Amino acid sequence: MSLPDFETPLGTDTALIVLDVQKAIDNPRWNSKNNPGYIDAIAKLLTAFRAANLPIIHIRHEEANPASSFYVNGPGQPFKDEALPVDGETVITKTVNCAFIGTDLEQHLRDRGIERLIFTGVVIHNSMDVSIRAAHCLGFECHLPLDATTAIDVTDTNGKTFAAQDVFDLYAAVLASEYCTLTQSKNVITALPG
Repeated sequence: MSLPDFETPLGTDTALIVLDVQKAIDNPRWNSKNNPGYIDAIAKLLTAFRAANLPIIHIRHEEANPASSFYVNGPGQPFKDEALPVDGETVITKTVNCAFIGTDLEQHLRDRGIERLIFTGVVIHNSMDVSIRAAHCLGFECHLPLDATTAIDVTDTNGKTFAAQDVFDLYAAVLASEYCTLTQSKNVITALPG
């Protein structure tokens, strides 16, 4: 898929959001992921944002339900090695799917004059979807590099399973229809300063 480049260079009003990139996503229940290179794209974006000295915000999900792979006291809590925060990077903890509910994420962004968000992480049809929609409704400019996120198979209440790629494509289309601009990580990196 060919996606447009950024019309203006990315600057200090831009932040990279790294959503729920925790060891929980390696639990077998997530094995149907499409886009297996998503974590490599996130790692490249992290390297590029660090080199450009632009803000990076890591969102950690702490689930109260012990059955969840993101359970607060479970083995899935740590960030994946490829997406570990470094000194000076913000870490915000959420307890529900949306990164803006019950957190200080919006205030953090407003206080720093951040208006443009580059969303990466997992998964497009859950926390990514609801967080992008909320960000859009709050007035932020949202971009989603498609190679830096993923989906898994979804089974409906009638037992019909939708393949991860179909779920991914549908959610990307819906998000692009109103809530964000789709892009690729290489386009983001090219638009970074210096």
